[in-house]
Amino acid sequence: MKNCLIILILLFAYAQISMAQSLPSSDDNAYTQQVIALSKQKWSWMSQKNVDSLASIFHPKSAFVHMSRTLTKDQELDVIKTGDIHYKNADIREISAQSIGNMVILLSKLKLEAIVRGNEANNPFVVTEVYIQEDGKWMLASMSFTKLSIPIE
Repeated sequence: MKNCLIILILLFAYAQISMAQSLPSSDDNAYTQQVIALSKQKWSWMSQKNVDSLASIFHPKSAFVHMSRTLTKDQELDVIKTGDIHYKNADIREISAQSIGNMVILLSKLKLEAIVRGNEANNPFVVTEVYIQEDGKWMLASMSFTKLSIPIE
């Protein structure tokens, strides 16, 4: 688990540096647009508690980093299915993507409306999503929530 967190931190740092560099090539742009569309679909499935569709895009070894815990694929799906966290709406304000080989890193600045353990929660986040392509299919390998200390305009 410690190694997973270190990898996520390194990926986030690399994404920050990479996004300051030149624009992606047209092939990279096609990949990033596919992944952005998949991410938006994922948020819809999360709000609908559609765990079957989510299970099809969550990598078997995926990791989900929340403010209070880190979950595996099965744990994240269970949290969604049981309503422990109900992702009601993700109002995405900014999104950027960077492709690196068969991986795309998305950074989404959003306002998340959710019910967490029965309590209403409306928080601004930067959500880091790492997608990898395996056998021609994009899969979510990691999703990490970083709460912002200032509201999103």
